[in-house]
Amino acid sequence: MATGERDWEAHVAADVAEEQDGAAVAPRTLAEALRTRGDEGLAALLRARPDLLAPVPNDLTQLATRAGTRASVVRALEHLDRFALQTAEALAVAPDPAPYPVLLGLMAGDAGDPDVEAALPGAVAVLREQALVWGGDDRLRLVRTARELLAPSAQHPSPTGLGPAVVEATAGMSPGRLQEILQTLGLPSTHDPVSAVAALTGLFTDPERMAALLDEAPAEALTVLDRLVWGPPYGEVTANPTPPVRWLRDHGLLLPTSARTVVLPREVALHLRAGRAHRAPEPVPPAVEPAREHRPQVVDSTAAGQAYTTLATVEELLKAWDQGGPPVLRAGGMAVRDLKRTAALLDVTEDAAAFWLELAYGAGLLASDGEADERYAPTPASDTWRDLPAARRWAHLAAAWLAGTRTPGLVGNQDAKGRTLAALGSDLDRGAAPEVRRRVLELLAALPHGAAPDAGAVLDRLRWERPLRGGGPGAELRTRLARWTLTEAELLGVTGRGALSSHGRALLRDDDPDQGAAVALLAPLLPEPVDHVLLQADLTAVAPGPLRRPLADTLSVLADVESKGGATVYRFTPASVRRALDSGRTAADLHAFLAAHSRTPVPQPLAYLIDDVARRHGHLRVGAASSYVRCDDDAVLGEIVADRRSAPLRLRRLAPTVLASAADPTTLLEGLRSLGYAPAAESAEGDVLITRADAHRTPPRTAPAPVPEGPPTPDATLLGAAVRAIRAGDLAATVTRKEPAATPREGALPRTSPADTLATVQAAALTGSAVWIGYVNAEGTATQRVIAPVRVEGGFVTAYDHTADEVRTYPLHRITGVAELAEE
Repeated sequence: MATGERDWEAHVAADVAEEQDGAAVAPRTLAEALRTRGDEGLAALLRARPDLLAPVPNDLTQLATRAGTRASVVRALEHLDRFALQTAEALAVAPDPAPYPVLLGLMAGDAGDPDVEAALPGAVAVLREQALVWGGDDRLRLVRTARELLAPSAQHPSPTGLGPAVVEATAGMSPGRLQEILQTLGLPSTHDPVSAVAALTGLFTDPERMAALLDEAPAEALTVLDRLVWGPPYGEVTANPTPPVRWLRDHGLLLPTSARTVVLPREVALHLRAGRAHRAPEPVPPAVEPAREHRPQVVDSTAAGQAYTTLATVEELLKAWDQGGPPVLRAGGMAVRDLKRTAALLDVTEDAAAFWLELAYGAGLLASDGEADERYAPTPASDTWRDLPAARRWAHLAAAWLAGTRTPGLVGNQDAKGRTLAALGSDLDRGAAPEVRRRVLELLAALPHGAAPDAGAVLDRLRWERPLRGGGPGAELRTRLARWTLTEAELLGVTGRGALSSHGRALLRDDDPDQGAAVALLAPLLPEPVDHVLLQADLTAVAPGPLRRPLADTLSVLADVESKGGATVYRFTPASVRRALDSGRTAADLHAFLAAHSRTPVPQPLAYLIDDVARRHGHLRVGAASSYVRCDDDAVLGEIVADRRSAPLRLRRLAPTVLASAADPTTLLEGLRSLGYAPAAESAEGDVLITRADAHRTPPRTAPAPVPEGPPTPDATLLGAAVRAIRAGDLAATVTRKEPAATPREGALPRTSPADTLATVQAAALTGSAVWIGYVNAEGTATQRVIAPVRVEGGFVTAYDHTADEVRTYPLHRITGVAELAEE
């Protein structure tokens, strides 16, 4: 192992010496440019473009090839900020290669721009780091794929608004027509089109001669040029053009691309633009300044109040779906009518209801139950969540929102096929959501505590940071995501009055999965749960704050919520008391519960209500006949049969104390209750059936995993291993080898006989030298490797593999051949 490592270090040292000796030689390819980078430079490239790591390239040549593919270049361009993208666009219309002063002239113009001059080196460094530009400052080269994407053409106009160069625009023009233009311009005639194009280009790039030519142009012709100068550079002409257009065409300032189309040559446009490739270079990002300022305590208390509302709303939603929520649509998600009912239940708009639903779903508190008649219901994790302290519950929801890809703002919109996107549906994931949410909060966090920016300033900054070439749906989505983030952060209690709260800042910077810092900051701001209510004579109870869970659960069964706010008002009704009795509690239990948890005496009307409902509860029994009613008092049954309202139940007397019905037991129970009776369901054995309020839960479910927009950003460990593997593979691919007697064809594995292979690796093990081998693994994949053998025995060679950067054991029969490395 030690011998192998020494040999590896010797090869690396030789490689470095070679690079130093050839430092003066400009790289001829992107692969050669990458070889001049250090490990940090390669790691920065892989960090900025993680798609290049899937899978890890074998060597730097493969890395360069992958970095030049269309998909990878498009992704890299879409992650540039506006000024870096403008720099790439300028390089696409510059000569190839372009010296740095030429690029600076295109960006800053003839008059110069201090901001551009200060920012341009950084933009070029970003493009170099991401392998979109390579070469020294005297020979800047944009990778070919990026040039093809950004260079102007008739089908794909350049974002700069520039047209083709003279040499491109005159490619199909007849030599005679070129000579006519030269004659009109007063230039000497040439003997070939190449010289004619060079003469035109020389005129159009000479500021003094161009100024003199334009001084001779008619005013109407200059107006035509003004319309084309900033793009698009193409214009349509008739068979008999107007005199201004004819003058421009005769003087080559407009060149024909077809019988009815002309184009403004790039050199002419740059002269008219004073050398600038862009009308408005944007070297400095738009500032996000405070628009409103509040005291930090006001912001935190406002956000904490909304955080409390968040917990109350989610708990109310879970409680409402305790016995099963709405059905799942065949295509996934919930129906529009169920969304409307949920909005009415929570007393919010449909957009807000969609947000609360997606928040609970993304946090793993709601899911489908997977039954034959599939419905949504709380998960077992929701019970664990409800037992947590309030601040911990909020942190769980906020962390799920920040990292999740679910996008509730899309609910009600249509997808590409014209289908309406449903709440809780499978088509609401957007990979850009976590990045946009985090970036919006980071911009808010950069402001002083209590400062709230203008939403337009935040959107302008995001558009500058990720302009997304050509706009389109992607750019529009990011803008909408940013707007939704500001709204959702306020709903959730991450911000207060538009400013980021203290616990919101902790949420953003805390790497703790439990969000300990955010919990510690929020907990003192939330009201403490109370263990009592105030009973009143009008059959209501007032909860002076959030109730502890056991008290809240029992009271929600015994009474109905009448109003919410800082103090929740519950109302006792015969139906709510019967609900408590149906859940298995007795009248004595209810009296004891109220006495134990009320700070005021139990009012007499409430005690009478409980006793009256309990006295009648279970007096009638309902079972399955289809269903039946039995009662010891046959007079009561007589009243039911005589009541015309009972006709839909189709009752008939089977015995003095028994009625039969064609309706099912549930319908019969509801019908009798609507008539003012308090029946109880019974089992086949005659026992009263007890229904629990929180009986329905889904099987264990995990929260939905975020759907990333692309490959995740690699961590330092993966980057280090990838760089070592690429370096080792590049050494194996480029190391100088001693040629065997029979030279293999280019790219082929070395071929030697088994005896020669054994002898060579044994000699290498004795001398501690490295050798080049061809190896075929069990799957039949052939590779080339540089190894330093340390032991050869039993048909296996154990060696330090420089390609994999580890010690490995290889069966000798899988080694196709071996060659010694050249000493130099």
